[in-house]
Amino acid sequence: MQVQKRYTEVINRKFPEAVVIAIAKDQKGKYNPITLGWTMITSHQPPMMAIAVNLNHYSREVIEAAEEFVIAFPSSEMAEAALFYGTHSGRDIDKFKEHPVATEPAVEIDSLLLTDAVANFECKLEAELETGDHMLFVGRIVASHVNTDPTVRRVYTLAPGYKMGAVRPDEN
Repeated sequence: MQVQKRYTEVINRKFPEAVVIAIAKDQKGKYNPITLGWTMITSHQPPMMAIAVNLNHYSREVIEAAEEFVIAFPSSEMAEAALFYGTHSGRDIDKFKEHPVATEPAVEIDSLLLTDAVANFECKLEAELETGDHMLFVGRIVASHVNTDPTVRRVYTLAPGYKMGAVRPDEN
C-alpha cells in the first residue's frame, strides 16, 4: 500500500545511492573534482551519461567552460576523498592538493582519471539542461577505463548525513 506524504519525508528512502566523482579542468588549469549523487546512463548508441550539478556550484562553471569531464565511479576505499570533494568548493581550494588521491591522465580529453576508482568514463559535453536548482550535463563517452582489481567495490551514500560505504550485492 502507498501513502502520500511530502517529498521531504519520502526522499530519504532512496538510499543507498550511488555516487560518482566528476572531474573537469578549470580555466586556471586546475583539475576540479566534485562528488555527485545524481548520475545516469542516457544512451548506449552512442554511449552517453548524465550528471546533475547544483547551479551555484563552481563545478557547474568549470564543466560549462571545459566542455568535457570525467565521470569516475569511486571505490569504497575512496569514501573519505569522495566526502571531501563533495563538501568543499574548488573555487576556494585545490581539492586534489588538499586531499590527494592517485590519478593518471585521461586519454581522449584534458582531464584526470582516478586510478583507484572502479571505472572512469571520459565525456565530451553533448547537452545541458537547467532543471530547477541543478544543471543536467549529458556527456558522450569517448573513452572508458576499468580497474583491473576484481575485489574493488563502489562507494555509496548509505544514509542521510553523508554516511558512505560499500554495498555488497549479496547483502541486498
